Amino acid sequence: MKLSENTEKLLEILWVTIEEEDKTGLQKKDVVEDSGDELVQQGLAEWKGNTLSPTPMGKLEAARAIRRQRLGERLLADVLIQEDVLLDDHGCHMEHALFDGIDESICTLLGHPSFCPHGRPIPPGECCRQMRATVGKLITPLSQLHSMQSGDIAYTKMNNQRHLQKLMSMGVLPGVTIKLLHRSPSFVFEAGYSQFAVDEDIAADIYVRLNGL
Repeated sequence: MKLSENTEKLLEILWVTIEEEDKTGLQKKDVVEDSGDELVQQGLAEWKGNTLSPTPMGKLEAARAIRRQRLGERLLADVLIQEDVLLDDHGCHMEHALFDGIDESICTLLGHPSFCPHGRPIPPGECCRQMRATVGKLITPLSQLHSMQSGDIAYTKMNNQRHLQKLMSMGVLPGVTIKLLHRSPSFVFEAGYSQFAVDEDIAADIYVRLNGL
C-alpha cells in the first residue's frame, strides 16, 4: 500500500502511541488533517469522537513499517557500524528501501533481533515466529555458539534489567571480543582478560557478531 511520507509517519506515530504508550489514539489537535483524512480513506484509521485510532489493517501496516525502520537501524548498527547519532535519520531512509521478503532475509541474517539499538521493540515477522533454522547467520546469541567460537559483542537484550546490569558489571558491552569456552554445566566465556560463567538465560541475551563472517 503506497502512502505519502507524512501519512506513513502519522500511521507509525499512531502505532507507537497505542502499542508503546498505552493510549487509545491521537487527539484531533495533534493530527495533520490531510494525513488523517488519507488514513481514514485508505481504511487504516477511524475517528472515535475526537480520537484517531488505527483499524486492524492499519495496525498491521504500521507494524510492518516500524519493523522495517528498526531492522534498518539494527543493520546499520550491527553490520555497517554507523554512529548512533546517524541511526534515526538513516534508519528512516532504510525503511523505505526494505520491503516484504528482504526484511525477513535481513532479520534472519541478524539473528531475529528483538530490539533496535535504542532499546525499542522490533515487531516480529513471520520468520521470527517460525524461528526458521538458517545457515550462516552473522549475529547469533552466545547460547547458540559452539565451544571456542568467538566474535565481537553486537548488542545485549534490554528487556531484563537484572541481566543487563549483571552484564554491564562484567564489562560485557558492544564491541568487546568474546569467546565461548564451555557450554556445560554453565556457559563459561572469556571477555577482555577475564572469564565469567552465566546460565543459559543470560547467555541468550548476549548477541555476538561471529569472527570470519
